[in-house]
Formats: sequence, C-alpha cells, structure tokens
Amino acid sequence: MPVATPEQYAEMLDRAKIEGFAYPAVNVSSSSTINSVLQGLTEAGSDGIIQVTTGGADYFAGQSVKNRASGALAFAAFATEVAKNYPVTVALHTDHCPKDALENFVLPLIAASEDEVRAGRNPIFQSHMWDGSAVPLTENLDIAKEIIARTKAINAILEVEIGVVGGEEDGVSHEINEHLYTTLDDAIATIEALGLGENGRYMAALTFGNVHGVYKPGNVKLKPELLGAIQAGLAEKYGHGPKPLDLVFHGGSGSTQEEITEAVSNGVIKMNIDTDTQYTYSRSIADTVLKNYDGFLKVDGEVGNKKVYDPRSWGKIAESAMAKRVVEATRELGSFGKSKS
Repeated sequence: MPVATPEQYAEMLDRAKIEGFAYPAVNVSSSSTINSVLQGLTEAGSDGIIQVTTGGADYFAGQSVKNRASGALAFAAFATEVAKNYPVTVALHTDHCPKDALENFVLPLIAASEDEVRAGRNPIFQSHMWDGSAVPLTENLDIAKEIIARTKAINAILEVEIGVVGGEEDGVSHEINEHLYTTLDDAIATIEALGLGENGRYMAALTFGNVHGVYKPGNVKLKPELLGAIQAGLAEKYGHGPKPLDLVFHGGSGSTQEEITEAVSNGVIKMNIDTDTQYTYSRSIADTVLKNYDGFLKVDGEVGNKKVYDPRSWGKIAESAMAKRVVEATRELGSFGKSKS
C-alpha cells in the first residue's frame, strides 16, 4: 500500500486510541532495515510507523557527506516507493530533533513538504518530532508553537517531548535522575501553549522514567501509572475525553509487558523501537559470520564462498531476524492483526 495520506494517518492514530493499542515506530538507517520493518509489519498484519533520526539521516546521505536533510529525503523517497509492494499502511516520521539540528533537519524537511502541498500533493513526512528536552520548558513550547503552525498548514502532525528521557540517542543525552518524570503542571503548560488540536495536532512524549539504550530490569523505575494520573488531571481541567493527550513511549527497551500494557491503557498510541531491532539485526549478522567463518574469509589461500559473503545472503537473514522482532513488538503493543489496509 502507498504511504499513508495525512487523513489515513490521523485515522490510524484515532483508531489506536479508541481501541486501546499502539503502533510500533521503528527507527531505520538503511534500505535493508526499511525492508525489515515492512516485512515484519506485513507478517504481523499491522500498520505502523517508520522513522529516522538525525544520525540515521546522516547515514542515509552517505557517511562522508553528513547532509541529514538530503538523507531524510532519500529515506522517504525509498520508503514511499517500496511501501507500495506491501499490504500494510505505514507513516513516515522524523525522530528526535534537538534545537541545534532544527535548521539542517526538520525545518528544511517541512519546507520541502510545503513545496509539495503547494503543488497539490501530500507532505513528504506525516509527522515530525521537535525534541526540546534539553531547553527550559518555556522555550521548548515557544519553539513548538512556531513549528506546529507550519505542520498544521501541511496537514502533518508534530511530536513534542515534555520531560527528559535519560540515556543517549544520536548525541542527545540526559542523566538518569528525578527529571525523568513529567508532572501534571508540565502537561498543563503544554496544553496552554499548544491547545488540544485546534492549533494543529500533536503527540506528546511524556516521560515516566524512560531511558534510551539498553538497561537491565530494575535499573530504572518506570511509572506508567503517572501517565494515567496526568491524563485524569487534564481531563478534569479541560474535558476532551478521559485521555486528552495522544502519548508516545520513548526509551522502552527492557520494559516488561505489564509496563507496556499499562502505558498503552493510559493513552500511548506510538512506541519507539530502536535498540532492540538494532541488536537483533546485528546479532543475526554476527551469528552468520561466526558460523560461516571460512566462507566469509579467504583463509590460507582459499577463495571463500561468494554465496556466503554476498551482502544479499547475510542481509536477507538479518532482515528476517529484525522483522521477527517487529512482529513481537506488534504483539506487545496490541496492533498485531489490526491493519486496515
């Protein structure tokens, strides 16, 4: 199916919230990992979101070039074309854009979509994330107000981070401390600044102990019940249903099924998947190399085995391994078997 139109994407998110499930939003950095996600979603019968970070976009552009806007557009062009071959619907998203990357990542991409919309076509990306977690909340929301005016005009969705996700992802890093927990006052400030849809649709990544990267269970205390308390406080103040905000779950590696389920029940409709799929893909390659060492290397004057070291050979295995992890994510989030395509 083609990449989602803005209307289809909005319908996807609405349906997830009403029916109580979330979509996996999987970070990619190559055509191979894009195909892995599409394969996994198809095997799961689930729609989903494919996303790229600043570092991923740099890599798409070519490691010696570092033109992340160009790389992101290349990602979108490839994903838009190959998605037509699969019977599921996907949306394209840009993940984690800090302040110092706005001018060479998200803003040029919004401008490119503005050109598309003026020409009567759909935006290139269906949503963009502004990551203001490293600046004061007031500044975070002031910048968000500027961006949401532009995303609304192209019928795209903004994602904001309210609070701090610990750990590190593509150069954005935060300590693991008390700032990992968003407060009700923070959420109220967000609604006062951005509204509840009238100024443009947005998703909010509220933090409840989340940490990027890998951590052992018990090392970080997730409090998904905090999301429910914040939603209840907002509903009491503003109405707009029992769960006024569309929520995003960042830094979920190592989370238990119970924590994921509770977060989804409290309004999470999108969960980022990156570390787990990176590991699964690379772990598969390591396994293939170690089990076929003589085939990969020209050892002791031998010629190796082209069928083994051909990147398509081990790449297909890695893609299927990553696809399997995507299927697992759809089961954890409840989107398995719920594609509307």
